[in-house]
Amino acid sequence: MLDVSVKHLSFSYDKELILADIDMEVKAGAFVCLLGQSGCGKSTFLRLLAGLEKPNSGEILVDNEPVTKAGLQRGVVFQDYGLFPWMSAGENIMIALKQRFKNMNADQRKAEALRRIKDVELAESNFDKLPKELSGGMKQRCAIARAFSIDPPILLMDEPFGALDAVTRAKLQDLVLDLWRKETENRKTIFFVTHDVDEALILATDIFVLGQSPSKIIYKYSFNGEKKLDRNTIYDDPQAMELRNNLIKIIHNEIQIKTNDKI
Repeated sequence: MLDVSVKHLSFSYDKELILADIDMEVKAGAFVCLLGQSGCGKSTFLRLLAGLEKPNSGEILVDNEPVTKAGLQRGVVFQDYGLFPWMSAGENIMIALKQRFKNMNADQRKAEALRRIKDVELAESNFDKLPKELSGGMKQRCAIARAFSIDPPILLMDEPFGALDAVTRAKLQDLVLDLWRKETENRKTIFFVTHDVDEALILATDIFVLGQSPSKIIYKYSFNGEKKLDRNTIYDDPQAMELRNNLIKIIHNEIQIKTNDKI
């Protein structure tokens, strides 16, 4: 289990400042939702956590070690699934297992891939199907199965359900929560990018709201041992409703500021 510490992180792209002086402390096993309007730098921040980009200043520490490149301690689930189209669903999982577990033989990799396919509530018959033969929700389940199969202590999820219909989205939210909760020991630390307030409230133990670009953290909320919200409590519980309305107001105000700046 690895703590994550972000210290005075700034990042520019093509001389444009995207992230400005980000500070964040995240305990191992947290489910962190990064919330904010589109274009505020959430996905860029996730790429920095993954080691796919390098900051202009500041640093990211994982277990007190600086992140300098991509590594298997950090798994990534993208919105576009990231599956190799010429490989079957099972082969997409097996190739990740081959990279992560060098001593695992082919039979063991197949057995583990099948187990992970079942974990995400897909039928075994999907093992041999190409991504083009799967629905969007099925492809994302496969991507989640692959990410969990390599057992990274940190999992980075970049709006993984953004392109899905509401029902499939809700099912996959519950699926990820169930997989995360089952890990009673060595529970993964998850960073989940979203612009959906309800999604953040359902999933998160900690919520960080990023402001307009150049982004800073403009609000943080941690449940700190409070009972986790669910689909009923975010609409019925007075405190949950107050938090929900506050988050919506904060993001709305940022949109208004950005709109007024353009006038």
